[in-house]
Amino acid sequence: MFILYNIFIFFYVLAIRFASLFNEKAKLWVNGRKDIFRKIEKAVAGNHDKKKIAWFHCASLGEFEQGRPVIEACKEAMPDHLIILTFFSPSGYEIRKNYPGADHIFYLLADRPGQAAKFVKTLSPDIVFFIKYEYWYNYLAVLKHSKIPTYMVSAIFRPSQPFFRWYGAWFRKQLNNLTWFFVQDEDSEKLLRKIGIRQVSVSGDTRFDRVSAIAEQAKPFMGIDEFCKDSRVLLAGSTWPDDEKILLPFMLENKSKFKFIIAPHEVNKERIVGLMSEVGSGGLRFSQADETNIREARILVIDSIGILASLYRYAFISFVGGGFGVGIHNILEPAAFGVPMIFGPNYERFREARDLIRKGGAISIKNEEDFRTAFGRLTDVPGERDHASAVCTAYVTSHKGATAHILRHLHA
Repeated sequence: MFILYNIFIFFYVLAIRFASLFNEKAKLWVNGRKDIFRKIEKAVAGNHDKKKIAWFHCASLGEFEQGRPVIEACKEAMPDHLIILTFFSPSGYEIRKNYPGADHIFYLLADRPGQAAKFVKTLSPDIVFFIKYEYWYNYLAVLKHSKIPTYMVSAIFRPSQPFFRWYGAWFRKQLNNLTWFFVQDEDSEKLLRKIGIRQVSVSGDTRFDRVSAIAEQAKPFMGIDEFCKDSRVLLAGSTWPDDEKILLPFMLENKSKFKFIIAPHEVNKERIVGLMSEVGSGGLRFSQADETNIREARILVIDSIGILASLYRYAFISFVGGGFGVGIHNILEPAAFGVPMIFGPNYERFREARDLIRKGGAISIKNEEDFRTAFGRLTDVPGERDHASAVCTAYVTSHKGATAHILRHLHA
């Protein structure tokens, strides 16, 4: 299996290099890793205070937001450590490459035996955190062999994963290379203990700490205050075309009664131009807003990245995209502001979605008719929206504290 794994990684890298000839994201993946050892050596050589090194690794942007509370808590609690942050995906690195909470930010090289060993030796970390997942066999083996404490933060496990299947013996070896697992729930802990993993504790999900911090620190956005003034606003976040097929007819019919904000998951030029053509009159791109046209707009299209989480403070009701595709996006962001949410049918993998539906803070829909019914219920039935809002707020508040648990364990 070890040989097959490394063959797979080899061809995976080869495929990305080929794709980089015509795909911009693949090109960023390749170019971002050039001269990586020279960059790391320079960073380590510049550590004149001889600080210890804490290495945090995130697959992409979502994992970064999940790990951010731990990064910032460690930076404050361990001032004698240099914070190194790595990403595997360009969608994480390119957006957060200037994140001030880390001293240095790099791409992580592909998990090939020689590269992994050289990467760890060059960086020479004293403590390592992987966020949620990314079980890279060679990296974990090198870290274990080097006796470097390695933690998995906000991990979550399901019975369908290879670790727990009849053929999973080799995959289970990866788990034994970790010093400790901070898992999100008791189900994950039970699964690990069944296969002999004892180095585990239930910390909860650090995303709750992150979204709570965003809600507490939220500041007004220039122009959006004016756009939303005295109006009930539906904010549709991280939407895909399948979501918009349901949303847009309703928006166009009701833009005289409500205002709408759409923040599509992808904001490339073609995507935004296409969306604006569907929105038609009354639509406005956020990047083109000024004091005059934003007052007249009825549908505001967010064409920038990184602000959605804070925009939920303006929403009366939210629609979270992805539920008609691979799965819903982050529903904890609107929940932290006490905003009831509607989303598509593909939510079963997300415990918070199941919980909030059961408690009455969220509604899942299958089609346009369902959406209209759900929206009407939240806007027209007395007390319905207020109850859903209270459920969302209480749910987020009751699940905070994962970061504190992790810090207590590290300093025990």
